[in-house]
Amino acid sequence: MGSRFDELRVFSGNGNLALSHAICDRIGVPLGDVTVTQFANENIFVKLNESVREKDVFVVQSLCSPLSDRIMELLIMLDACKRASAGRITAIIPYMAYGRTDKKDQPRVPITARLLADMIQVAGAHHVVTLDLHAGQIQGFFSIPVDELSSMPLLVSYFSHKGWDDAIVVSPDMGFAKRARNFAEQLGIPLALAEKRRVQDLNQTHSAASTPDVLNLIGDVAGKRCIIVDDEIATGKSMLKVTQLLIDRGAREIYACCMHPILAADAARCIRDSPIRELVTTDTLPIAPEKQWPGLTILSISRMLGEVIQRMHSGVSVDTMFQWSGHPALGV
Repeated sequence: MGSRFDELRVFSGNGNLALSHAICDRIGVPLGDVTVTQFANENIFVKLNESVREKDVFVVQSLCSPLSDRIMELLIMLDACKRASAGRITAIIPYMAYGRTDKKDQPRVPITARLLADMIQVAGAHHVVTLDLHAGQIQGFFSIPVDELSSMPLLVSYFSHKGWDDAIVVSPDMGFAKRARNFAEQLGIPLALAEKRRVQDLNQTHSAASTPDVLNLIGDVAGKRCIIVDDEIATGKSMLKVTQLLIDRGAREIYACCMHPILAADAARCIRDSPIRELVTTDTLPIAPEKQWPGLTILSISRMLGEVIQRMHSGVSVDTMFQWSGHPALGV
């Protein structure tokens, strides 16, 4: 099926250039020529160095550190494409920031995820593609089409090839239990749940002052290889508390995996020095070389996103790609 737009163009901000290059290599197109820089006064400047008139434009940008700069880069690039008369503009956002601010959980606080959705639309996006939202309802914050993909099949494929018959999946909290259950079902192994509550520091009023406190484990992990699975790892404190709980309950070996490796501050060092034998993650976010170690395995989502871009450009359903669990782009 042919596209109703002219040829496609892929542009990238500075959020994850390595991933953008990998996507373009997969689909056999050059990465679009764009200047994204910052003036001395910290104003961000974007210039498209090639025509996008009536083109099918895809803007790839991971919302990583420095977060505010990456958000502004994305918004300004979308606006530049809109003002250059692009035929269709799709924002490819491997990691959507502010996913935890999807509701008012305290008085007088914003819903920043909704604000970010509004800004992306106003800037000029006609379509959004993202992966593994922290809260699925964020899709409803947009009035434009949103395709939420998942990198979980890559993780499932990786661990299924190990052929373990003594493994168990562990959800680090009850909020992730449903997705952890699906992960365990696809691997054909049992599931254990860590029950966790956040204890608020009475001397602080902001929710960031709370620290995770694991209280209980539902399931038997004694003598088993445990695979802790979560959507993202930020500070790693929750992951390490669950790890210690599993050790106390007699776990044989401990592995961990996540879709989004934020690895803020010294999280990488803490996990490297912990009993976790291996952390398996994806390249939705870039991981600096100094934060990598031999026990870190990074699986690329470039093949998946490359095929999604080709399907969207050709007017082919993206959903059918995920109905077949053996699709090569899903790594299984």
